[in-house]
Amino acid sequence: MAETHAVLLKELYKHQGHGSLKKLFVFGDSYADTGNCKKSVSGSWKPPYGITFPGKPAGRFSDGRVLTDYVASYLRIKSPTANYNWRKSVKRSQVMNGMNFAYGGTGVFNTLVNEPNLTTQVKFFEQLLEEKVYSRQDLINSSIALVSVAGNDYGTYVFQNGNLQDLPTFTKSIISQLVVNLKSIQNLGVQKIVVTALEPMGCLPRLAVFSSYNNCNESWNSVSKFHNQILQQELQNLNNASNNSVFVTLDLYSAFMSALTRQANNSGNSEVRSSLEPCCVGVSDKYSCGSVDEKGEKKYKVCKNPELSMFWDNIHPTQSGWNAVFSALKSSSLPKLH
Repeated sequence: MAETHAVLLKELYKHQGHGSLKKLFVFGDSYADTGNCKKSVSGSWKPPYGITFPGKPAGRFSDGRVLTDYVASYLRIKSPTANYNWRKSVKRSQVMNGMNFAYGGTGVFNTLVNEPNLTTQVKFFEQLLEEKVYSRQDLINSSIALVSVAGNDYGTYVFQNGNLQDLPTFTKSIISQLVVNLKSIQNLGVQKIVVTALEPMGCLPRLAVFSSYNNCNESWNSVSKFHNQILQQELQNLNNASNNSVFVTLDLYSAFMSALTRQANNSGNSEVRSSLEPCCVGVSDKYSCGSVDEKGEKKYKVCKNPELSMFWDNIHPTQSGWNAVFSALKSSSLPKLH
């Protein structure tokens, strides 16, 4: 996928420092969400989330910054406003950098959380155009979309079906609906649409725990690889149909593996944890990161140095982890900013 990175990053570089300010529109799940989930139900708004940045819970599913923040920083803009905040109180002047429609826990299809799926998120975007918050010319001149989604679809599938049978058929249905959504974003005028490949799901702590954080689950990594193969084929088909490289892949699979390998190579440092072990965990299987009991007492523990951990909780990287992932993307294909 290095070639697709080169195409994407050449485009991003072209937009830096030349005329109009870029606008970033973000769709997807908790890897991209910067504060859309409701405070009353989401752990991302409760301690210890946000302890590294901004120093308190702020709706990000990490101790600090997430993928959206790094992409925005690369574009030299502030992270776009969360759509939920915009609906509540944000001034129009604060949407200059775009908007984030991503909700933690969501997928291409409906998942186990009662939050907007990808189709609904795209409709939110369309509504803002109808309300003249953005013009079509804004999108044609200066827009990039980031779409980070699908991991929760697989989690929901297994929860409902109990196994991985018929998963290839399900993968194709995910990609098919994803393509419909991507076309909708394109038809609204967005000129560059960045789609994340699936991370190596078998390396997430919630699965690695079964090997005492020693190994990734290769069955689940195979699911990610198959998904990414089909995704890449479909994005190529879309680009061929439009005679333009509108759709590009951000290869999170390779970037995660590179970051994990680098972390493992530092394991000689006694303070560095296993690359697959999360920093924040529940005190028992009954609890998870951020859990409290009925008395409000903490039922989780946080590692001493989150910056030395790749993963924050059972699913999400730490800020340091995301930085390593983004650095892997930069070292493989991002043009140097200097």
